[in-house]
Amino acid sequence: MTSWKENVREVVPYTPGEQPKTKVIKLNTNENPYPPSPLVGKAISDVKLDALRKYPDPNCSNLISAIADYHGVDKENVFVGVGSDDVLAMSFLTFFNSNKPVFFPDITYSFYDVWADLFRIPYEKKSLDETFKIKPEDYDEPCGGIVIPNPNAPTGIAEPVSFFENIVKKHPECIVIIDEAYVDFGSMSCIDLVRKYDNLLVVRTFSKSRAMAGNRIGYAIGDKELIKYLSDCKFSFNSYTMDTITLAAGVASIQDDSYFKEKLEAVINTREWTKKQLSTLGFTYPDSKSNFIFAKHESVEASYIFEELKKAGIYVRYFSKPERISNYLRISIGTDEEMQVFIDELSKIIKGV
Repeated sequence: MTSWKENVREVVPYTPGEQPKTKVIKLNTNENPYPPSPLVGKAISDVKLDALRKYPDPNCSNLISAIADYHGVDKENVFVGVGSDDVLAMSFLTFFNSNKPVFFPDITYSFYDVWADLFRIPYEKKSLDETFKIKPEDYDEPCGGIVIPNPNAPTGIAEPVSFFENIVKKHPECIVIIDEAYVDFGSMSCIDLVRKYDNLLVVRTFSKSRAMAGNRIGYAIGDKELIKYLSDCKFSFNSYTMDTITLAAGVASIQDDSYFKEKLEAVINTREWTKKQLSTLGFTYPDSKSNFIFAKHESVEASYIFEELKKAGIYVRYFSKPERISNYLRISIGTDEEMQVFIDELSKIIKGV
């Protein structure tokens, strides 16, 4: 007899950062160390219990309007989803349907190849150079689509808008996705290019800079026709993707721009301080424009540092694969107090070797 297992769609799933249950200093999942705006808390508490017995607004109208106003685009240019992962997954499903491979970097967000495998999309990973930078000439060939994060993860390296415009301009035959999950921490957005190119989709998230990873809000900005295709795919999959509480929280976050910018500045300042401390301890790293630092020590193995930090109740991210990054640690930026404890413990580890 034929086994039902022959018809199972098997994939190797994305592995998220460890979520410890005990109280630790958690620097392994790029979460914002500060809470979201107090307006978010008020918006959540103001949601009436009776409202939860009804379906949420399937069009997410208030949130889309708030995002559109904030970025100076029309509502028809905005798509929202349950975190940028949901937006990206829908984008892969909607736009990458040719027989040509989709291009993305070999060292990047490791969910890209998971979605490609899940949806049976052919793809090619383009190798970063020896300094972990993208080689633009690798993206000159005909392809079925392109996905590049800016800044890249886990390296934290950002490229100028002109770099991406050249890529978008060369590929009118396919969709180019710029994943801007970390853009607010020091690099320039490609959103303005959407007005010039109908094949560009810029994806953003509330999880990092807006400190709302627990709410799951992501969005994309693109040409109106492109957004309509994306929305059609979403409504064919799940009409009610965002809940009433999250919709209210998202609008409130955008309304408090001064708090948003204040906390962004705090994270950036702490990141720059941490860079200097790491250099003093013998670490090197690419110049991060994100809320994390991708660092390696001149003589002490990353795997050893990772385990020793864990014993001290400090979690960072260690990638054993691919080989090129197996001696690096990705260190999320915490509060000033957390990073001081981290540096103190790191100093003990290095000096104890």
